[in-house]
Amino acid sequence: MSISHIIADLHLCEERPDITAGFLHYIREVAVDAERLFILGDFFEAWVGDDYCDVTIESVAAALQERAKQGGQTYFCHGNRDFLVGEDFCQKAGMTLLEESTVVDFGGHPSLLMHGDSLCTDDTEYQAFRNMVRDTTWRANFLSQPLDARLTIAANLRAKSKIASREKAHDIMDVNAQAVKDVCRQNNVTTLIHGHTHRPADHSSGSFRRLVVGDWDTDMYYVRADGNAIALVRWQWP
Repeated sequence: MSISHIIADLHLCEERPDITAGFLHYIREVAVDAERLFILGDFFEAWVGDDYCDVTIESVAAALQERAKQGGQTYFCHGNRDFLVGEDFCQKAGMTLLEESTVVDFGGHPSLLMHGDSLCTDDTEYQAFRNMVRDTTWRANFLSQPLDARLTIAANLRAKSKIASREKAHDIMDVNAQAVKDVCRQNNVTTLIHGHTHRPADHSSGSFRRLVVGDWDTDMYYVRADGNAIALVRWQWP
């Protein structure tokens, strides 16, 4: 029986070594039975280019590369924090880069995997920003700047994002119901699995199911999928 795990929104960074330690424990002790691991974005708190590395990035890449050597497959799709992760880092970490929306069959259950930020269409301010930074010209201009400049820009963008989030209504930052229906119809699926909102839940209505993978903080979440079931799991690292 093939087992898959799905995680999202760890926001790994030097400021939270506890979450990095939790992830390393998860990879070595919890996800050992998972043939496939899918990471649905915001794996890192920020990403300024594959040429940057710190202790957190190095330890995570080494753990994932070791997983790859042992036969484990890891797949990564971009989030809103780490959309600049490129092929160089994926190769270093033994990961395969996925499209923004990818349909995966879990034992006869085709499911659409996404980060989920593109579904938050009520937040028009964010969507305009998203379109700007995902533009190939913007990305090329950003990555052409010196590393110190990129780090400063990224820090400023994160600070502005936190302020903007505090000022927005709670519901505006959640997924839009019609956007969810549209993307599932376009991909011919009845199961959607995403992250981004930090609102872990299993939404089921008739034949339709939407699983939201939670962010990692004091509680840590993953979705476990095998030939029999797809379930959201919460656990705490000792």
